[in-house]
Amino acid sequence: MELSNLEKKVLLAIREIGKDRVDVDEIVQRGFSLVEVMNAISWMKVKGLVKIHEKLQVEYCLNRDEKLPERLIYDVLKERGEIEMRELSELFPREVVGVGIGHLRKYGIPIVGGKLIFRDVEDEIRRREEVIEKMRKGCLSEDEVDMEVIRDLLKRRGLVKKREKVKRFVELTKIGKEVASSPLEIKEEITQLTPELLKGGKWREYELKRYDVTLFAPKIYGGKEHPLTRIIEKIRRIFVEMGFIEVETDYVINAFWDMDALFIPQDHPAREMQDTFYLKKPERIPVEDEEYMEKVREMHETGGDISQGWRYAWSRDKAERTLLRTHTTVNSIRYLYGHRDPPVRMFSIGRVFRRENMDSTHLPEFTQIEGIYMDEDADFSLLLGILEEFYSRMGFPEIRFRPSYFPYTEPSLEIEVNYRGKWLELGGAGIFRPEVLEPLGIKYPVLAWGLGLERLAMITLGLEDIRDLYISDVDWMRNSPIL
Repeated sequence: MELSNLEKKVLLAIREIGKDRVDVDEIVQRGFSLVEVMNAISWMKVKGLVKIHEKLQVEYCLNRDEKLPERLIYDVLKERGEIEMRELSELFPREVVGVGIGHLRKYGIPIVGGKLIFRDVEDEIRRREEVIEKMRKGCLSEDEVDMEVIRDLLKRRGLVKKREKVKRFVELTKIGKEVASSPLEIKEEITQLTPELLKGGKWREYELKRYDVTLFAPKIYGGKEHPLTRIIEKIRRIFVEMGFIEVETDYVINAFWDMDALFIPQDHPAREMQDTFYLKKPERIPVEDEEYMEKVREMHETGGDISQGWRYAWSRDKAERTLLRTHTTVNSIRYLYGHRDPPVRMFSIGRVFRRENMDSTHLPEFTQIEGIYMDEDADFSLLLGILEEFYSRMGFPEIRFRPSYFPYTEPSLEIEVNYRGKWLELGGAGIFRPEVLEPLGIKYPVLAWGLGLERLAMITLGLEDIRDLYISDVDWMRNSPIL
């Protein structure tokens, strides 16, 4: 029976391992690649030398690598001995408190008189942490993990994901054992005939390697950008093709540009510490244009000659407080400050920051798609047309608008798209109020919109959890569609 060198080498490896059924991975560990082993045993199967058995194996892999909520609370409780429930809300986000307390109670931590009382449950917490530590090194099979812990982390928390993998085993047939026990001469193989080999007849000294294009070959994954990056590039291309230019400014800004210049009152809930990230260094960023600042102050206090304003004493100190921008409309108003004559077509795609509890639909750091259009004949119907065109190019032909309220636009609307038979809200839009434009001396309509990138990406990619967009799941990124 004619065998290739590779078949002979794999056959010898199977004989040396000496098991009735040999795991393909064991053969690979003897200096072969998976492709070489699968090709060799596929040929030997055709020749009746081996049987190939397949078994579906379940593996568990780390989905999100984060510190357990019960560990965060337990470490504080261990140090203090007891802690009031209401104090936990000041120390940790609401989601951490809810999940952490639930598991600590399950481990045996008592609650007495509104207080958590310390009890040693280190072993229970460590059981879960050890599983996470093992999975940082790679996926684990069912017989390598504590399944009680896996059910807790997988089903209730989403920290672990389940993956199915096909395990292959090789078994020598009667003929295969006879061939494997016989002397096997290994000759050097060549993959092509060269003029030098043909001239002297030296080709007779070599074995010609055979090829079968139907045999096993691994799936090759070409390099490609992260799915979120591809969506951003698609959005960027759409707006550029529609005649807009891209603008980006700083993340760190003062409240004047983030709030005051947009006619957001200084007592608005969005300015509170629980909604906005304020900075200690630098604590203040001065407003450089005194004349413009005075016009904004007057608009807030009295409304100038066009409205009643907000009727309060405007504070420069509050306006100059430093924060991480809460929206990319900052880019729009600052661009208008330097470009007050039409036409203006501008967009931005940038990071914004809000004190949000992290869950399946919210992140404290996310991305907004912002844009403005200013021209002499701009109107509300043109705004609707721009949004319809954008979402149509993004693959959402069904779009609808419903009235809404924003402090700096009037009229205002929210945009919804039809996704799997449901209407989902994806952003807001409107026409800048005169109170925003008057201090700039702009007399023309300014159409504005702010759209959420992550929610749009979740719909486009079929995801249920916003956190999946920022997890380095190699399998998901390899198999994600090229948009």
